Order: sequence, then structure tokens, then C-alpha cells
Amino acid sequence: MAGVLVALTAGSTPVRADGLAQNLGPVGPHEPILTVVGSKRIIAFYQPDNGNCAVHVVVWNTTDVNAESTVGFGATLSPGQVAHIHTAESEPLHLQCGDKATTLAVVATSEFTVVGATK
Repeated sequence: MAGVLVALTAGSTPVRADGLAQNLGPVGPHEPILTVVGSKRIIAFYQPDNGNCAVHVVVWNTTDVNAESTVGFGATLSPGQVAHIHTAESEPLHLQCGDKATTLAVVATSEFTVVGATK
């Protein structure tokens, strides 16, 4: 599945210096987010689910030509909710579901708002 998504988006997605396509979004339903976090390649996409984002993520080692390290998982995010994907050697990747589940995007931690914090 991951290879199909890369093949379908390679023509319209910016390419990094290492030759891997990258798309940090925002993307619409069924469009892939493509990025590298540390030594991991990540493809993420979503489909709308009753006003939420049903997110699907596939992760593997960038040097793994046989896809033996591939893992996948899914989660349902409410609009505005953020999923955090961590790897052992680098900063996490943050995916945020957009308003009314119209988009999914990679966001920086500086964009987060703390709600209900007290001193």
C-alpha cells in the first residue's frame, strides 16, 4: 500500500535532497502526507469519519528495501486534535485533524495551545 501512495503522488510532490518525496500538508481526504522523521519514513492519510479524521499511518526504516520493518496503525482524531508519533532518535511528528475533518497536516509544537493550565 505504501508503494502505491508514493507512486501516485511522486509527480506532484516536492522532492527532498535525498530523493524522497515530501508532503507535510495540509492534505484532503485520502491524500498522503509523506515525510522522514529521523531514520523513519512515514506515510499518513485520513478519511472523514462522522466529522472526525480516521488517520492511517505507515512507518518503516528508510534503509529497509524489503519493507521488513514496516508497521502501521490507525487512530480517530477529533477536529483540532493532534496525534504524536515518536521515534527513538528524533523529535516526534505531530499530525493534526483540521476543522470539520477537512484536512490533515503536520504541525509544529509551537502551534499547540495549552488549555486549562494554571500556575
